[in-house]
Amino acid sequence: MRAWALWKLPRTAVAYVLLIELIALALIAVTAGQPVREEQWISAGAVLAAAVAHLHLSHSTERIRRDHSHLPHVDLCSIWTLAGALLLPALPEVLLVLAIYAHRWWLVGRWDASRPPHRTLFTAAMMIVTALAVVAVSSATGLSSHLAAGRLAGWGPMAALLAAMAVQWLVNTALVAGIILITAKLRRRRDAVGSGPDNLLELAQLVLGGFTALATAWWPGFALLMAVPMVALHRTVLLHQLQLAARTDDKTGLLNATTWHQQAQVELVRARQENRPLGLLMIDLDHFSQVNNVHGHLAGDAVLRAVARLLGGAVRRGDSVGRFGGEEFAVLLPGIDQAGALAVAERIRAQVRALVVDSISGFTVSVGVAVHPAVDEDSVDGLIAAADTALYAAKDAGRDLVRLAGGHRGLRWLPTNRN
Repeated sequence: MRAWALWKLPRTAVAYVLLIELIALALIAVTAGQPVREEQWISAGAVLAAAVAHLHLSHSTERIRRDHSHLPHVDLCSIWTLAGALLLPALPEVLLVLAIYAHRWWLVGRWDASRPPHRTLFTAAMMIVTALAVVAVSSATGLSSHLAAGRLAGWGPMAALLAAMAVQWLVNTALVAGIILITAKLRRRRDAVGSGPDNLLELAQLVLGGFTALATAWWPGFALLMAVPMVALHRTVLLHQLQLAARTDDKTGLLNATTWHQQAQVELVRARQENRPLGLLMIDLDHFSQVNNVHGHLAGDAVLRAVARLLGGAVRRGDSVGRFGGEEFAVLLPGIDQAGALAVAERIRAQVRALVVDSISGFTVSVGVAVHPAVDEDSVDGLIAAADTALYAAKDAGRDLVRLAGGHRGLRWLPTNRN
């Protein structure tokens, strides 16, 4: 037991994981004695069969999806656990959740050393707590009885269904947000509840789960048909994820060099058409190789991610931040003049000096600034070259400096404060 990966988590995370698992066990003990009718076992078997079919047909998709995601992502099993929670009493619902997540671990998790068993067990515990909350709502409102009778007419049952869906989302989101807030370094706390696309995907699952419950109550065989749209949804989500991965830098989550360059070309054309300025910053971490040499490459990667978050918070909405490879970053600032671009560059330089990453500090950056049309260049590559020249002038002058390019790939030497 001492070798379990669970104990490598922070103490607060271990306490949180064990607390949720204990709550799940307590709820099982309290609710397991509820009577179960024969037709409810049949419905549970039908939902489980559909879930197994979905997992088998999508396990290669899920493996690719996990391999390309370094962040928590929406679990696509909620449709089955919600459908079961709407239809079933506690015991068959608990067994359904355990069977689904045990089967999923057998398909994918057991081959992946980066996802130890305690993660699957904790996820199953969270889903049991969530599902039993939905079971309580479905039973208290009479929704499960309406479903068993095969009728869901009127606003009352509809309101009960919506309430059950809301409980599913609220409890699951709160439990997941708790572990994310403990273990992840977020720029904004509200990021723990997921992005807009993630929440839309979760809403789609809730709706599909409701329809699955209705179809299964009418005839259990209909549950199997729902595996088809779930496989299609799984692949569509993967396609969107791969499209996003093709646009972003894997290590930092910023735009990659190709996508940033394409965005810059669009903004340069727009700047000419609208006769407005366009600022460009080239930013390079000073002596970054020393971080890798002294603290290791994992620490270096953490620094790059921290700088990426800092850059994202230092610019305006609509500005584009990209990673050009190594420790060099590029920032595109539409509609900003030289004074504004210099102010952004100085703000970034000062914030990097104050940055602390895993007890490592003392970071500095050199920044080259080029602003169209003050810089006489008619292409993005020309602007990049001008900003790069200014960047290396800042390095030659002692680093931790901002330099402004002027004219045709020339420089205007502007002093900056070195705190």
